[in-house]
Amino acid sequence: GLLVAQGRLLHCELRSGWGIDAPRLAFCGLNPHASDQGLFGDEEAEVMKPAIDRLRSRGVDATGPLPADTVFGRALDGEFDAVVAPYHDVGMAAFKTVSFGHGVNVTLGLPFPRTSPDHGTAFDIVGSGVADPTSTLEALRLAVRLVEGRFDTPGGPI
Repeated sequence: GLLVAQGRLLHCELRSGWGIDAPRLAFCGLNPHASDQGLFGDEEAEVMKPAIDRLRSRGVDATGPLPADTVFGRALDGEFDAVVAPYHDVGMAAFKTVSFGHGVNVTLGLPFPRTSPDHGTAFDIVGSGVADPTSTLEALRLAVRLVEGRFDTPGGPI
């Protein structure tokens, strides 16, 4: 399914494009507290756990599903190289909390590097004179490094 495909894609990209020999992936649960053993839903047990087990059987170091309120802190502490979030707002809220203004969003699985600033289009501040170009410049720098194949793995998770 989709989780297996996304996990394999991330695993392969971290190895080939980011120089991480044995990527450690964490999968964030869909429900509060990763369903707390079925108390808040069964998607973790019925969908996510089998997909994670399948990834493990294919040699991917995958952990989860883990609660969203703790998994990102664990990644920042170095336990994981990347976190797979079940939907956009979960992953981006955590990402922007720690990197807003200098972070870069990378889209994997395309035949070319695709990067974007963490703030998105920022149409709300167009023409106001308050824009900070830092994240856009970082996105351009990373795109160049990815094209040239000389990305140095950062000290923290992506």
